[in-house]
Amino acid sequence: MARQRRPVLGIGIMLLAHKLYSIGMNTIPPVTLLAVIGQTLLYMGIINPPWDRYDMCLSGEAILRDKDYRRLFLSAVEHADDIHLYYNMASLILKGRSLERRYGSLKFLILLVVFTAATSLTYVGLVWGATEAFHTYSYMKQCAIGFSGVLFALKALTTHYEGSGFHYVHGIMVPSKYAVWAELFVIHILVPRSSFIGHLAGILVGSAYILGPLKLLVNSVHSIISGLNAFNEPAYTRSTAGPRPHQRPSPEYSRQQYGWNFDYGSQYQGEQYSQMNEPYEAVTR
Repeated sequence: MARQRRPVLGIGIMLLAHKLYSIGMNTIPPVTLLAVIGQTLLYMGIINPPWDRYDMCLSGEAILRDKDYRRLFLSAVEHADDIHLYYNMASLILKGRSLERRYGSLKFLILLVVFTAATSLTYVGLVWGATEAFHTYSYMKQCAIGFSGVLFALKALTTHYEGSGFHYVHGIMVPSKYAVWAELFVIHILVPRSSFIGHLAGILVGSAYILGPLKLLVNSVHSIISGLNAFNEPAYTRSTAGPRPHQRPSPEYSRQQYGWNFDYGSQYQGEQYSQMNEPYEAVTR
C-alpha cells in the first residue's frame, strides 16, 4: 500500500518559487507552466496519488518481467528530492519557453507525451541490450526516476536549432551540435548517481525526432487532433486574432500569445537518496 505523502517545502521548492517569480509566470507558455506546476504539486504531496514515488521508478525488470507499463510515464514525473525537482523544472522552463513558442502549445504538448514514452521505451531497450551484451542482470534492476531523460531529448532539439554556433556546458564552450553529448558526460562525472542510460535514451529520442521518424509521428498526431494541416501552415495564419501571414509578430505579442507557431527565434544535478526496500538500484534522471 502506498504511503501517504506529507506536504514538504524544501530549499529546492523555494528556489523554484523564486525562479518563477523572478522570470514572471506570465512569460512562461501554458503547457510548460502546467508541467512545472503539476510535477511540483505532485512532489510536494498536494497532488496525492495512490502510489509511492519509488514504486514508479523505471527499470527493465518492472517493464519486461512485471508488465508494469504505468512506469513508462509516471517515472518521468516523479522526483527523488526537492533539489532534483528544482534543477529539472528550471531546465524545463528554459527549454519550454523556446520550444513551445516555436511549435505552438498543442504540438509541444504532443511532443512531451511522445518524448516521455519514447525515452522510457528506449531506456528499457538499452538496459536490456546492456544485460545481453555484458551478461549481468544488474542493468535490469537499475531503477530511474525523474524528467531529465525528456529534458535531454528537448536539449537535442534546442541545440539543433542553434545551428553552427557554440554552447556553454558547465563553463566549457563547445560547438552546439556536440553540446548535448558533452553535457551527458559532464553530468555523469559530476553526479555519479545520475542515470547515464536514461540521459543517453533522451539524446537518442531527440535525435530520432531531428532525423525524421518521431517528427512524422508528432506531426501526424498533431494533424489528427487539430484537424488542420500541421506540417507546413503556420498556426497564426489560421486565426483572425493573430498577425497576418506577411507580418512579423512584435516581441511583445510573442510574449503574450504562446499558442502561435512562430518560426523566428529559437542542470542539473541530483542528490543521492536512500535505497528502496525492493532490490532496485535507484538513479535519478
